[in-house]
Amino acid sequence: MIKCVILDDELLAISYLKLLCEQIENVEVVKVFNDPKIFLSEIENIDCNLCILDIEMPGMTGLQVAELISGSKKIIFTTAYKEYAAEAFDLNVVDYVRKPIKKERLIQAFEKAADLLATTHRKDFIEWNTNIGKSTIFTEQIAYIKTSEIDSRDKDIILKDGTVIVLKNLNFKSLLEMLPAKDFAQVNKKEIIALSSVKVLSTNEIITTISTESDQFLKLQIGEIYRNSLMEMFGK
Repeated sequence: MIKCVILDDELLAISYLKLLCEQIENVEVVKVFNDPKIFLSEIENIDCNLCILDIEMPGMTGLQVAELISGSKKIIFTTAYKEYAAEAFDLNVVDYVRKPIKKERLIQAFEKAADLLATTHRKDFIEWNTNIGKSTIFTEQIAYIKTSEIDSRDKDIILKDGTVIVLKNLNFKSLLEMLPAKDFAQVNKKEIIALSSVKVLSTNEIITTISTESDQFLKLQIGEIYRNSLMEMFGK
């Protein structure tokens, strides 16, 4: 099932596109937006796997929006203008559909999306905007992840060599979807641990292999709602 969100600044265009989507099998329109800023403030908390973005919008273009969400969502662009095609595909989007949109052409775009979603596996790297620009981080190098103390919307990734990289504006739900499920676990509301960094596991606490400034090993408290899934991962 493709669960999609539509973003277009024109209400008539939204209504028409939503009507087309509802006529296509295995496609559900979860929510629609006509304001890019509201869309960006809510998209991380919406259960969807595809976003249909208009390119030409006042204030913020669909291309700018896509740069912020392309790491976690598949994207189809819609536009009345052909000159954006090259920029759109530079963002590795699913498809670029010209307006006026025809049902048959939209079906083709959804078929491409379905194929990509069916074959998408969690990679051995993640790509996201960071404090050093858009970065590729190899998951085998990650030791530990925590919510940033400076801005809770950001996440600090601590690599095995001690390097800290800040993922900008990314929640744990989206982050966990990018990480290999067999290698990482959420410990509490603010921390994720790489299983390779676990030294000792008890009912309430994890002792890690990560050294602290006081030459001790970092200890993490296990949140009650995460305890069962953690124990299952370790066969307990």
